[in-house]
Amino acid sequence: MIQIAILGFGVVGGGITEVLEQNKAALQRMVHDEIRVKYILDRLEFPDSPYGDRVVHDMSVIANDPEVSIVCETMGGAGAAFDFTMQAIRGGKSVVTSNKELVAKRGVEILAAAKEMGVSYLCEASVGGGIPQIRGMRTSLAGDTITAIDGIMNGTTNYILTRMRQDGATFEAALKEAQTLGYAEANPSADVDGLDAQRKIMILTAIATNMLADEKDVYTETMTKITPADMDAAARWGGTVKLLGSSRIGDGHASLYVCPFFVPGTSPLANIDDVYNGIRFVSPVTADVMYYGRGAGRLPTAGAVVSDVVAAACGLAEKELPMDWQKAPEGYVLPFSENTFSYYVRVKTDAVRETLEKASLVFGDIKTLPDSPTGYAEFITPPTVESEAEHAFAGDTFAGLESRIRIMPA
Repeated sequence: MIQIAILGFGVVGGGITEVLEQNKAALQRMVHDEIRVKYILDRLEFPDSPYGDRVVHDMSVIANDPEVSIVCETMGGAGAAFDFTMQAIRGGKSVVTSNKELVAKRGVEILAAAKEMGVSYLCEASVGGGIPQIRGMRTSLAGDTITAIDGIMNGTTNYILTRMRQDGATFEAALKEAQTLGYAEANPSADVDGLDAQRKIMILTAIATNMLADEKDVYTETMTKITPADMDAAARWGGTVKLLGSSRIGDGHASLYVCPFFVPGTSPLANIDDVYNGIRFVSPVTADVMYYGRGAGRLPTAGAVVSDVVAAACGLAEKELPMDWQKAPEGYVLPFSENTFSYYVRVKTDAVRETLEKASLVFGDIKTLPDSPTGYAEFITPPTVESEAEHAFAGDTFAGLESRIRIMPA
């Protein structure tokens, strides 16, 4: 029998027991044994749960029990979760997690400890909920070199932008609806300010490169300033607005960023709506590969945790591309200011023609948008270095600037 423990019996932790029950026969066929939850660590009691008699409040009970071989960490945060993860690993147990914050902040230390102890630390559920893109990177794409990653990595923000595009809702109205439906927290900052996507692009880039960036080096921009006027402009341009986590990798460096982008309608990412996620990988051999599915939710995320339990239990984890992460050295992550983008620009002005002429002088060959509202100059710049664009928009040349949104690079 394979004995496991669950740390945190909330949405995802509770979902793990449900997945184990639903797929009991299939799981037994895969691992040739029964998977049984022996302990649940939580500060609460669960007297109405059939697992209530397995609740403990002391991590040492789990860490010191030789019968427990795998620990599922679904607590969240990077404080107690880190301490408990290290206790489990030092106790000779593999750990699987859905905790993106912990992986992004302390992954190097945890993976080093797991390697030292000869156990696994797996994090499929930390990015993309139930989408199996991490395992895909470590198996199917292991023979290739990933050079670019672009992803809709947060279902809450994607839901908000979908409502804004389809219904013409303001950001505030769409956020309130997302909160009512339970997609957004009362304090939605981690989602709408890009922190959630930031952690996920750090993890995916680390898997691709074995270099874990520091969060201070990952440019992260809020999407709270996106308006219905921006959505309308994107539609007239031929696409839509999405909050993307992106990475560009090559020549011994990487650039990581999270921003709202104009995404062309020809991109598969443009057609991913509501709470769904989509993550695109680019490589010289495989070319474009995209993973799509539910990026969050009780059962999809719990299912991803259980997939890691299976990988650890049957030895599959040892055969995947190793995660031997290092902390990215100074200079490995390029400054965001060195990136090159085209930009959508909207300027409120009584002198539209003159403003467009100024834009041509500053940027060169601009393209105007069709059917611009009266009193607005709208244009798309040619590819421009970020630092140069910042300088151009900082002065009085475009005094009525209302919006500047980057175009997703190819």
